[in-house]
Amino acid sequence: MEKEIKLDIEEMTQAGLHFGHKPSKTHPKLKPYIFGVRNGISIFDLEKTKEKLLLAIKEIQRLVKEQKTILLVGTSPQLLDLVLEFAKQTNFPYVTKRWLGGTLTNFSEIKKRVDYYKLLQKEKESGEWEKYTKKERAEKEKELERLRQKFEGLKTLEKIPDALFVLDMGKDLLAVKEAKKMGVEVIGIVDSNADPNLAEFPIPANNHSLSSVKFILEKVKEAIL
Repeated sequence: MEKEIKLDIEEMTQAGLHFGHKPSKTHPKLKPYIFGVRNGISIFDLEKTKEKLLLAIKEIQRLVKEQKTILLVGTSPQLLDLVLEFAKQTNFPYVTKRWLGGTLTNFSEIKKRVDYYKLLQKEKESGEWEKYTKKERAEKEKELERLRQKFEGLKTLEKIPDALFVLDMGKDLLAVKEAKKMGVEVIGIVDSNADPNLAEFPIPANNHSLSSVKFILEKVKEAIL
């Protein structure tokens, strides 16, 4: 039996889910989710946000229950700690740095790079690097760090994911486009400047504020843990 998640409009308001961008930046397809303008900022209709967030949470619950793979994408530097904490608690694979072109459309190549990274890590941990000179070890260390930055979050990704959970649909458009091309479902937070139709499960809400994204991630965690 799936956990029933309750969403309170007052709490959503306190977390700042209702703040969009300037009206001039509002995406035409996002307009149905906008309640009005306040102090020069588009304001989301939180009743509609609530409805869409509940649908997205139900879908994530379904995917987790069926042991499907969800790749979490959050490349905004300010979201780094939130993404890492969420990924650690849920075991979701994740992307926090720039989306690497081909992560989905050329997955076999990306997988080779990830496997090479895991091999280097294993070699270092097993003491195999002792045979190298100090200079060679320093070079390997540098290479390992470079690969860690790119691939640490993808270590558990054995196949193309079943879905992407994108925290900023506007910023990570390349990831969304690759998902579309590969038939991978998209669940995503859509701020007022992005196209909600690019996600099967759009969450129209503020994603340029930590408190708003944290609220959404906490509700997802509550539903699946």
